[in-house]
Amino acid sequence: MVRLVALIGTLEPPVSPSHPRVERVSVYPPVTAPRSRYRPQRGRLVLVVLTWITAVLGAVAAVFFAAQAGDVPGATLAVVFALFPLPLVLWAYWWLDRVEPEPFRYKGAAFVWGAVVAVAISLALESAASIWLDVSDEVLTAVVAPIVEESAKGAFLVLTLLRARRIIDGVLDGLIVSGLVAIGFAAVENLGYYAVSYLGIGDGPQQLAGPGGATATFVVRGLFSPFAHPLFTSAIGIAMGLAVGRRSRTVRILLMIGGLLTSILLHALWNGSLVIGGGVGFLLVYLVLAALLVGLGVLAIVLRQGQLTTLWKSLSYAASYRGWLHPAEVPFLVSFSRRRAARTYAKIHRGKPGAKTVQEYQRLATRLGFLHDQVMRGKAPADGVDRVYAVLDAMDAIRPQVLLPPALPPGMR
Repeated sequence: MVRLVALIGTLEPPVSPSHPRVERVSVYPPVTAPRSRYRPQRGRLVLVVLTWITAVLGAVAAVFFAAQAGDVPGATLAVVFALFPLPLVLWAYWWLDRVEPEPFRYKGAAFVWGAVVAVAISLALESAASIWLDVSDEVLTAVVAPIVEESAKGAFLVLTLLRARRIIDGVLDGLIVSGLVAIGFAAVENLGYYAVSYLGIGDGPQQLAGPGGATATFVVRGLFSPFAHPLFTSAIGIAMGLAVGRRSRTVRILLMIGGLLTSILLHALWNGSLVIGGGVGFLLVYLVLAALLVGLGVLAIVLRQGQLTTLWKSLSYAASYRGWLHPAEVPFLVSFSRRRAARTYAKIHRGKPGAKTVQEYQRLATRLGFLHDQVMRGKAPADGVDRVYAVLDAMDAIRPQVLLPPALPPGMR
């Protein structure tokens, strides 16, 4: 970003003899606080409004960045190049978040924070650093920019933990939230780089300009490194995911600091290879970061599969031992293909409202599964038991309108 600053500066289950209605049986320890203590998260409307306002301001800023190209064709090309990688990278994080999807308002806020707030903070601080610090542009790019940018992106995760802790309750959630923040940041940053590349601003007399210059920058930033910023910031996300499971405040703080420092180091390696390392240095760092990205992808997939396993075990236990569900429901609440088949079945028999009711029942069951697992493992928040009962109440309220397909043959999932 500092280089950019410088450049711009210039359910119902089938009821049959084999499927009797089951009554809920609670075998949790006595609840120490009244169940009315649990309340949904407040401030939803405020979050939505602030996100939309910030998004509009960001759109205005994006126009400013694109305008640095100097003319309409250049600005259009910069916008197209900036938007081109977004479907792929956003789909990757949507896929990771399918098991227990978080509310869209939080995911939207994460993206907008990265694209607008983090960019604004970075521009302001890096501009000030370029004026007040007596260091070279290379040092600003390789040292100052990583510190400022990763801190600005990581601030959203800290605020999320303080304001809505349940959004990040594990490493995978940390990866998803940090990734969305970084995607937003990269999109706007790249937009500016494509615009100034169109003008040919850069080092050396042979600097490309026009469509050739913007395309050359797009190949490096949009095709070969679209996951660069998500990789850097993932270190903060992993640290946050680990921190929420620790009781010691000191350990939590150390994990967060370690995550931030790792994020800064990865970013500094990348930036340093671009401005200091030369061709060979850049290639070596690129290969190292590519290997880390592959490892991160494998970790994310393993964690996602672990979520499915946890959900299956938790809901099966809730059905077989607690009587909260009928065992025949479980496949239609866990498997993605069975979930979809259940919604289709409900839509055929009861129309769109029936499908929406099944979808809501599935969402609540997912929440129940993970909350129940946390309580049984002693990892739930103080009002974890209350939250479980609140979700059960919500499921009971819509259960008479829920229609699921006939039970699967024994042994099938």
